[in-house]
Amino acid sequence: MKSKTTRKKPDFSKLALETLAVRAGTRRTAEYQEHSEALFLTSSFCFDSAELAADGFAHADQGFIYSRFTNPTVSMFQDRLAALEGGEACIATSSGMAAILTMAMAHLQAGDHVVCSRSVFGATIQLFSNILGRFGITTTYVDLADTKAWQNAAQDNTKLFYLETPSNPLTEIADIKAISKIAKKAKALFAVDNCFCTPALQRPLLLGADVIIHSATKYLDGQGRVVGGAIVGSNDFIMGKVFPYVRTAGPTLSAFNAWVFLKGLETLELRMKQQSQNALEIAQWLEKQPGVERVYHPGLKSHPQHALAKRQQKAGGAILSFTLKGGKRAAFKLINQTQLCSITANLGDTRTTITHPATTTHCRVTPEARKAAGITDGLVRIAVGLENVNDLKNDLIGGLKK
Repeated sequence: MKSKTTRKKPDFSKLALETLAVRAGTRRTAEYQEHSEALFLTSSFCFDSAELAADGFAHADQGFIYSRFTNPTVSMFQDRLAALEGGEACIATSSGMAAILTMAMAHLQAGDHVVCSRSVFGATIQLFSNILGRFGITTTYVDLADTKAWQNAAQDNTKLFYLETPSNPLTEIADIKAISKIAKKAKALFAVDNCFCTPALQRPLLLGADVIIHSATKYLDGQGRVVGGAIVGSNDFIMGKVFPYVRTAGPTLSAFNAWVFLKGLETLELRMKQQSQNALEIAQWLEKQPGVERVYHPGLKSHPQHALAKRQQKAGGAILSFTLKGGKRAAFKLINQTQLCSITANLGDTRTTITHPATTTHCRVTPEARKAAGITDGLVRIAVGLENVNDLKNDLIGGLKK
């Protein structure tokens, strides 16, 4: 027997981030009213009549037709992430790089100009310079923290400002509010990669960004299980420009991966808080080690943008990097002597990972570009997980000894 009482739905605009991470975007089927989010492993969806099918295809953004561009599980992930970021809409993609490409292809055309930070993921540089460059789109690279450089790089045909903050791997911080003003004056779209902080620590849209890019593979999942990406922004941009591109080109997030991301988001706030705390403690400890030349983490008072990080982030994040005095040889020695840390270039996991950026994440970047970005042969990056901090220190100490 069905109840005649209809409960009011919560006003998600008034709920805290922790609650949104668990509740926002949830859909329940009318027949089963399942408590946990359902996983819709189907390629297509049926209609009760030819008329309804025609109407569905005519209004593809309003229902479910084909899982290349509409799927209930993917929609739940999109809606939840949009709520967390304070955005109007979200489109999920098959990877973080697919999210950047999708955003660029939906917005740019031949003859357009991009201003991009030098301090971005190596594959992002390859995308802008080598792939988009083949289609007549030019890119100027600037220092992330130099707001005047962003202003000076803008041209009449500049259509996009793009950056990561904190940067990979030196954790440089961009002044989002200041660069937003420059982008608006240039009438350019301003996109911020929020992969390192996630909405648990930083919400770029509230600071003036137009679009947020995510490699959901990292902290949104949080456990190194699946690959995916996302684009968050206004309804006009996401549904008006991005959705039509995804519908045609198909850089699609699978329903299964979306379901895994939904589960990851539920613990996002808890994980980011603890992993940031762990990373800061290890960064402070590394500063005292004789073999370490310099440590990079926004939570350190020695960080050049420490004050800015405190203004626009809730915490410094879980990524740190440091330069060893012995260069590449010392870096490889440290990495090889660890036993707990996973030697992998991926990050955002509950398990601590360690890598040598110059020969992994940025190996395809020219030596000159690496040097300009501050990525030296002695640089090591650690993405701190949820292990006991003292166990991690003990894992590192052997490789730090002469």
